[in-house]
Amino acid sequence: RASSVSVYEGELEELEEELRMNFGDGPHSEMSAAHTTPCRRILCSRYLQPRLTPKTPGRRPHLSKIPNTLELHRSLASGRGLGIQLRTMSTGFASEALFGGLPIGILSDSYKAGHFTQYPKATEASAYGEFRRGYNKDKEDTRCVFYGIRYIVETFLHRRWTRSDVDNVSKFYATHKAPFNTEYPWPKDLFYDIVEECDGFFPVKIEALPEGTCVNSHVPVFQITAKGKYAGLVTFLETLLCQVWYPTTVATLSRRCRQIVEDGFDRSVDDDRKFLVPSRLHDFGFRGCTCAEQSVIGGCAHLLSFEGSDTMSAAYYAQFVLNGGKAVASSIPATEHSVMMSWETEKEAIENMIEVYGDGIFACVMDSYDYARALDEILPSVASKKNARGDGGYMVLRPDSGDPVEAVLMALRAAEKVFGSEVNSKGFKVIKGCGVIQGDGINIDVLRQIL
Repeated sequence: RASSVSVYEGELEELEEELRMNFGDGPHSEMSAAHTTPCRRILCSRYLQPRLTPKTPGRRPHLSKIPNTLELHRSLASGRGLGIQLRTMSTGFASEALFGGLPIGILSDSYKAGHFTQYPKATEASAYGEFRRGYNKDKEDTRCVFYGIRYIVETFLHRRWTRSDVDNVSKFYATHKAPFNTEYPWPKDLFYDIVEECDGFFPVKIEALPEGTCVNSHVPVFQITAKGKYAGLVTFLETLLCQVWYPTTVATLSRRCRQIVEDGFDRSVDDDRKFLVPSRLHDFGFRGCTCAEQSVIGGCAHLLSFEGSDTMSAAYYAQFVLNGGKAVASSIPATEHSVMMSWETEKEAIENMIEVYGDGIFACVMDSYDYARALDEILPSVASKKNARGDGGYMVLRPDSGDPVEAVLMALRAAEKVFGSEVNSKGFKVIKGCGVIQGDGINIDVLRQIL
């Protein structure tokens, strides 16, 4: 399992020796005394979980500064733990951070660079984007929540091109054509004209539905228009704009999940408690993202339907970039297994949480050792201390293993036995001062089963 590594000046001699052992002497094993932090990248899917309108027929990630003539790559060395590969690269690229250092002229698919010679001559050209099917190939309900284009436009298209950008693009295209790395066809003159004639901004008009709009599949969600000699570049930005699929998918999923939560509240919760709906599905998706930027894009999409989030990158961005400083998301103090197991007993860990946070909402993970025993023996042993903090205290029990439905029911039964319950106007029991949060194994189907 790879983990991130920071290399500091005091470790350079040891690292250089390892590099010599692995790769030999010479230019490929050079390293300056600058601090370097190889970027951790974990590729996996986020499982963020969504209310749809009535049916009808999206700061850039930053890498630490890297020595000017080097690019660092991390790989697992066979039998040796972490190996670091180094390769020389031109100074013009190396000192710039990823995304900030990638000229927009290559933020597309290769074949699009040659399309300017393939379209018929035109004075104006338009293209549009649509979703071809419903969420998870749903044929009956094809609605989706369109979201994420603002981030793409503001992050990439509002950036001014420079001659240096086009110069770097030129070096790339000069060796990009297969099979012998010859020059790939690309709109060189048009790219330089963008710098000289268009103040460095890509000369297209982009129109899109408002963020958060609910539409059916096959309804255009954005349109690009290019005119004059730039008409042949009309689809060059399609690759970037199509990335709206990810935040739109997260927003749609969260909205579907919210509908399930609302239906559950309609059946079982008194009307004066329905203010709790936006906090019922909590985002822990950061750790499942491939990079911090994805956590912001997907985390903000989730916040269209819910306010509960531990993805602080998204919560911060939504609050201070999108919402004028007004809070959008919130969370509560909670333990994890490392906290519970750092105490001599789980009881001591829970009592510490009660002492520190017992006058408000707090959560304790309950399956560090034996989930059933924790519910049957440890929870009753801390009840008096928890109750002594007053009516304002609310303890959330968190199972984190086993069958999600059964784990929730076990916690609810144990909590009722220890703290008691009241029956609301709809005939459902409401536990006093205690609840349950299930994090492990949650998807939209399991959510429906639990509720």
